[in-house]
Amino acid sequence: MKAHDGMYIDGAWRPAAGPDTIEVVNPADEEVVGRVPAGTAEDVDAAVRAARAALPGWAATPPAERAVRLTALRDVLVARKDEIAEIITAELGAPPAFSQAVQVGMPILVAGSYARLAETHPFQERVGNSTVYQEPVGVVGAITPWNYPLHQIVAKVAPALAAGCTVVLKPAEDTPLTAQLFAEAVDEAGVPAGVFNLVTGLGPVAGQALAEHHGVDLVSFTGSTAVGRQIGATAGAAVKRVALELGGKSANVILPGADLAEAVKVGVANVMANSGQTCSAWTRMLVHRDHYEEAVGLAAEAAAAYGDRIGPLVNAKQRTRVKGYIDKGLAEGARLVEGGPEAPREKGYFVRPTVFAEVTPEMTIAQEEIFGPVLSVLRYEDEEDALRIANGTVYGLAGAVWAADDAEAVAFARRLDTGQVDINGGRFNPFAPFGGYKQSGVGRELGAHGLAEYLQTKSLQFQES
Repeated sequence: MKAHDGMYIDGAWRPAAGPDTIEVVNPADEEVVGRVPAGTAEDVDAAVRAARAALPGWAATPPAERAVRLTALRDVLVARKDEIAEIITAELGAPPAFSQAVQVGMPILVAGSYARLAETHPFQERVGNSTVYQEPVGVVGAITPWNYPLHQIVAKVAPALAAGCTVVLKPAEDTPLTAQLFAEAVDEAGVPAGVFNLVTGLGPVAGQALAEHHGVDLVSFTGSTAVGRQIGATAGAAVKRVALELGGKSANVILPGADLAEAVKVGVANVMANSGQTCSAWTRMLVHRDHYEEAVGLAAEAAAAYGDRIGPLVNAKQRTRVKGYIDKGLAEGARLVEGGPEAPREKGYFVRPTVFAEVTPEMTIAQEEIFGPVLSVLRYEDEEDALRIANGTVYGLAGAVWAADDAEAVAFARRLDTGQVDINGGRFNPFAPFGGYKQSGVGRELGAHGLAEYLQTKSLQFQES
């Protein structure tokens, strides 16, 4: 696809209000692969106005008809999946197989799930002498990150459209080509003009303008906790609904009696997937003192096996950030057992798969989100110590528990302050609610819980006969 030099507003590609553009760089070779317009507050205002005008008609559209459009959108994504995967590989650097299976495969499943939910969700119910209606919140401002560019767009736009909301999307500036292709798919699927609108641009300019706009009823943001805090404050000042999916520092707790080799292998793979650029990655591996050294050896071996198969980080700034954390781990006394700060290649924003041992809970690399292929292995004394360490960060997004049997793992998982926990290798479920406790966010995405974020309730009371 050729990059569009305009914004998708009110069902058409329109020239941007200003002349500035954003270069899209391939992080594997540092070559420019496209340019998109850098939107301004004027572009955002035009998009919100279009969404506002389209809201009454789309909200009044029967849910079954909205389901037809979402099914058509899913079908377009299926038909263009190879093209989308190529674009994601070009602008994010994700290896082609990962782009196909995860970066495109997962959002296709999610789009299909919201087509089904639009048709089957009970948008009204009888409660005593009341009829309770679930109605669309209104105009949604969706601000999405670069790490899973299509999935994060679909996880916001699909439930919003299923609920009867209209949307203005501001995608991450590193991966706007995926968003432009999504806009093409929306158009091809026959979604009415103004129901979905796209403004590319920088976060502090276009993103801020969208979060502040008086015509936006709900802001849905995925990204760093620092930016989420700003958006939450802006939305709170306007008494505006907000959904925030933020950072994580998830614990992979391996209890005595678990299959250690399997737990370590899957745990390392979880951290290295997408080059560690996953908010829910299990970046802290907690191992009982009796099995610690064995686990460290297995983790180092598993990380070393990745070699050149791991993709780059998204940009130079992220590479510098991750390298800084590796340097800090060394400075604070952690033992480097694999990888390190040295760049594995001359060109591209690559970082070596890295494993630290002798990491203590108060170290920076055990507290802060690194967002790169860096694993910290921590030792615990007993189950209470493991629980204290696992819960001992400001985050609570995800995690894993491995034990001799599921019942033991579940008992421990129920005590974790986190929104999603995988039990003995349970796979990610794109239809189950995803979201965090504490500073990992507000609200949930995916499945029926994700749909609920975009609905508000109205009750009508009748005289009882």
